[in-house]
Amino acid sequence: MSHKPTIIITGSDLAQEAVDLLHAYQLIYAGRQPGEADLIALCQQHNPLAIIVRYGKINERVMAAAPALRVIAKHGSGIDVIDQATAAQRGIRVLAAPGANAAAVAEHTWALILACAKSVITLDRRLREGHWDKARHKSLELEGRTLGLIGLGAIGGRVAKVGAAFGMQVIAYDPWAKQLPEGCEAVELATLLRRADVVSLHCPLTAQNQGMIDRAALAQFKPGAMLINTARGGLIDEEALAEALQDGTLRCAALDSFAQEPLSAPNRWQQLDNLILSPHIGGVSDTSYVKMGCAAARNVLSVLQEDAAEAPSPV
Repeated sequence: MSHKPTIIITGSDLAQEAVDLLHAYQLIYAGRQPGEADLIALCQQHNPLAIIVRYGKINERVMAAAPALRVIAKHGSGIDVIDQATAAQRGIRVLAAPGANAAAVAEHTWALILACAKSVITLDRRLREGHWDKARHKSLELEGRTLGLIGLGAIGGRVAKVGAAFGMQVIAYDPWAKQLPEGCEAVELATLLRRADVVSLHCPLTAQNQGMIDRAALAQFKPGAMLINTARGGLIDEEALAEALQDGTLRCAALDSFAQEPLSAPNRWQQLDNLILSPHIGGVSDTSYVKMGCAAARNVLSVLQEDAAEAPSPV
């Protein structure tokens, strides 16, 4: 039995480079899809000093099961899956790894935009079924059209630069952005929804923006616009989006995240041909996997080493 202090990882693996950084600790893996009961049981058994969050949620009950817990580090940037208020009350640090997966998410965003605009999946399926649609199909050309970004952090900024390279007009809504990429115009949200041919979400999920893309927002969209979400599923009223796709309010949409994950079948999306889905993997690439793991490991170490430095010396 190991006498090393424990760190729980809410997943089945961690990049070897991150494991090497945490060599002084016993790493306990919670599995691919740990539920609340699984995490509580592991915390009660191991009383970890830290939790690295890959999957699942860390709520008050999980924290209560780990009285020694000092830090919760997100393997990525989205800390909405952690009860931050409870963590603050318990003196537990909550740290994210912003920017570690920015390149991966931005690239996936553009994969989805292009797949929508060029009907990649539909044309592939039609051709496999024996149809030759060259005489009837017209794709959407992006040059000269407007890209609207909601959120202009590390990911949104990268998406903006690619949009400019495609010859698009780039507009953005982000009240907290300190600077805009060259050629990007700051606008209010309502203006963005009315003007954009492509609306792409790149903001964190908060209590204030939960369900921000609802029926009222969708009614403001430019006819035939596209909606891309590689941020958080909770930003969108999914029932309203399904209706907008069915009635033609939107040309198409692409989703990499959902209000409830993992997405199970049957679900509301399966019958919508003008929708592209991916299983919340936009931020996971060969490179970002290492970057996120190492950033989370360093965040854990920074807190635990700071605690050790502040501990009183033995008499």
